Amino acid sequence: MTTALLLSMATFSLAASISPGPVNIVAMSTGMRHGLGRSMRFTGASVGFAVLLILIGLGLSAAVNWLPNLLASIRWAGVLFLAYMAIALAADGGGLSANTRPAAPSAIDGALLQWLNPKPWLASTAGMGVFAAGTDLPRLLIFAAIYFVVCYVSVSCWAMAGMALRQWVTNSSRIRIMNRFLAALVAATAAYLALASA
Repeated sequence: MTTALLLSMATFSLAASISPGPVNIVAMSTGMRHGLGRSMRFTGASVGFAVLLILIGLGLSAAVNWLPNLLASIRWAGVLFLAYMAIALAADGGGLSANTRPAAPSAIDGALLQWLNPKPWLASTAGMGVFAAGTDLPRLLIFAAIYFVVCYVSVSCWAMAGMALRQWVTNSSRIRIMNRFLAALVAATAAYLALASA
């Protein structure tokens, strides 16, 4: 495998991972509220994505073609999950003490959000089509490993951006404003997916 191919895989992974989306928005909110240490659990999204990528490469995309309603069901489940997360963000009162702020999302939450979000499905399918379609298992695993590292770093960058916002968000009213802004972004994503699925 050439260096140029590895760099191309990394570049594709970065473009797909660093762009705004529900996972990155939640990572930023978690970094803002809980700091980097607790928000790193949410990077379970990277594990969820890597598993999805490997399964797509091993033939899950063929199963989706055989079961056309499967992807639609996943998309609607994603819409509901995003709506739930948007409501939770919007309802957060902005409490600053450990007793009043909500728990940080878990690794399972991150992985689930990847599986219920159409963006990773599209990125996985496109990535497999370009870099690993019809190739051997080692090449698929190398691509998944590169994507995992890049996705992990990307989600971590969004969490660090949230930490940087902590200096601005010093009282509960500002936290409520930020949470409602982020909730609106997540809700807009859910609405877009709902309209695209209709």
